Amino acid sequence: MEVAEEIEIATVGGGICGLATALALHRKGLRSVVLERSESLRATGAGITIRTNGWRALDELGVASKLRQTAMPLQGATDICLNTGKQREIPTGGGETRCLKRTDLITTLAESLPRGTIRLGCQALSVKLDSPTSSPILHLQNGSSIKAQVLIGCDGANSVVADFLDLKPSKLFSLSAVRGFTMYPSGHNFENKFIQVRGDKCTVGRMPIHNKLVYWVVIQKVMYGRGGLEVPKDPELIRQLTLEAIKDFPSEMIDMISNSDTESLSKSRLRYRSPWDILVGNFRKGSVTVAGDAMHPMGPFLAQGGAVGIEDSIVIARCLAHKLAENYDKKSRARDIMVMKVEEALDNYVKERRMRLVLLSTQSYIAGLLHQDSGLVKFVCIILMTALFSDMNRHTRYDCGSL
Repeated sequence: MEVAEEIEIATVGGGICGLATALALHRKGLRSVVLERSESLRATGAGITIRTNGWRALDELGVASKLRQTAMPLQGATDICLNTGKQREIPTGGGETRCLKRTDLITTLAESLPRGTIRLGCQALSVKLDSPTSSPILHLQNGSSIKAQVLIGCDGANSVVADFLDLKPSKLFSLSAVRGFTMYPSGHNFENKFIQVRGDKCTVGRMPIHNKLVYWVVIQKVMYGRGGLEVPKDPELIRQLTLEAIKDFPSEMIDMISNSDTESLSKSRLRYRSPWDILVGNFRKGSVTVAGDAMHPMGPFLAQGGAVGIEDSIVIARCLAHKLAENYDKKSRARDIMVMKVEEALDNYVKERRMRLVLLSTQSYIAGLLHQDSGLVKFVCIILMTALFSDMNRHTRYDCGSL
């Protein structure tokens, strides 16, 4: 039997949350390894909106100033009803909001890590506990195994690590999202704002990254007829289907998608973890936990998914460093004491994050229902949103604290 490689902290998934977690641990002097299944770092979804709370976390990681140079701040948001033409300003709560290219964020995080931190082509298949030590052993597709003192799953909504924790699978909204970029070589004339145009069956959102590049997203209701649940991968087919869905929208929106960068186009079903599952879910088993979408997948309705994963990275690194700082590098440390400290640190992390995530997932879930339902359900959701979240942007003012 092949002997498992032993490492201190293993992070599964080389996306935004996984890289941010590794960087936060590095800033606290804790060594870790990021295991990414792909042969190269990838950034799906084209763009990502980072609001005030996310920029606070990026400041803690030491990468915010570099990223600010790649995207200009947005100066407001407008909602337009396609049927009536009525416009209204959407309260943004002030603060800092910018839309980044995901590749810029991924690249900046990766380049800030020590060489050798990221291992590509390492797809996790399963997690088991080592009987003698109760340490997690991660089995990889290439036949090798890794035994970790701490295992953090940042491997998305279909997480292998979440399965090990017996978390309930994420659920699907009756909605899909198409995302992409459009480049305007001579510059665009759009306001430096988020613009949302709502139709009967889909909503188009647009926001500039800088004066020549625009990020857009089209949220559509899923059709349950023949082939309606299929998610096409071919970019040209995605473009054609999206143009058909928005044929009654303003010409500038149609032109924007017609001229979009083919390689940036992607389509996905929107997923979420119910607020109740987050409230009662077991997010720690031994020295194993989860973060990011593996912990709290949510729709794009609050523009918080990525930023909240970065918050997770700050909190988990802080909690681990606080418990392990005095003994981490001592070879003579007693193993049972070390295990106890790790478990206490992860319990503190889960405790600190849980109610933040319950509130965010509740608000995002209600917002998702407003997009996909109508009639009585929509009326009830409006009442709930008003009653529970009278300050719609309170979540953007959250401070996850310092490293």
